[in-house]
Amino acid sequence: MKRLFILGSSIGLLFLASCNDSEGSDTATVNVRLTDGPAAYDAVNIDIQRIEINNNGEWIPLNFPSPGVYNLLNFKNGTDVVLGQAVLPTGEVSQMRMVLGPNNSLVVNGTTYPLQTPSAQQSGLKFNWHQTLAANGAYNIWIDFDAGRSVVTTGNGSYILKPVIRAFSELTNGQIKGYVQPQAADAVIHAIMASDTIATAIPNPDGFFMFSGLQQGTYTVSYDAANTTGYMDENTSNVSVVFGQVTNLGTKTLHQ
Repeated sequence: MKRLFILGSSIGLLFLASCNDSEGSDTATVNVRLTDGPAAYDAVNIDIQRIEINNNGEWIPLNFPSPGVYNLLNFKNGTDVVLGQAVLPTGEVSQMRMVLGPNNSLVVNGTTYPLQTPSAQQSGLKFNWHQTLAANGAYNIWIDFDAGRSVVTTGNGSYILKPVIRAFSELTNGQIKGYVQPQAADAVIHAIMASDTIATAIPNPDGFFMFSGLQQGTYTVSYDAANTTGYMDENTSNVSVVFGQVTNLGTKTLHQ
């Protein structure tokens, strides 16, 4: 009986120690996803080999199980893909960086062109993400790789990748969504704050569009029909964006 009491006491102490270790955890979990601002190309293929997060001044690699080529245009209008996860010490996060491989390419009207990014391959593309990680916290982070603004045409007809990248979290994610009709208008949608175009969306075939990662504030959403379609441009003013909420604009029908 005495031996059973000792054994039970030992198990209880181990359980309490385990609970105390869990409660005293000094790490946080960061889940990283890739999303995109759209572009008028057939494909923008980016060879992502490594992602690192600057935590308390130290670069810590993401557990990234599927390095390789990602077509950015597959991840527009709210679609994303999971890249990986990192368990980080609590404290300040200031930056992330993405290291690319050599297999970056652009497809335009069925023709494939190489995209050169020497500096990215050597030292990585750095972009800001400021966050204080709390103990036992779980954070979802999106890397927004803006394909449309990242591809630069040279004078000799070739293309250079000059990446425009930003990161945002659930805590700094303002969103606008809606539909634009008809498809024949071939519309492009812009989110404008004051006089600055903050983001651009190319709708899906069914007319759906979505902006993510917007700052809080008041926007004008501009629906710009292609000049050759005969449809008129229209605006929706005073669109309010609040972090953590999705502002639904419903369906905008453009007229000729």
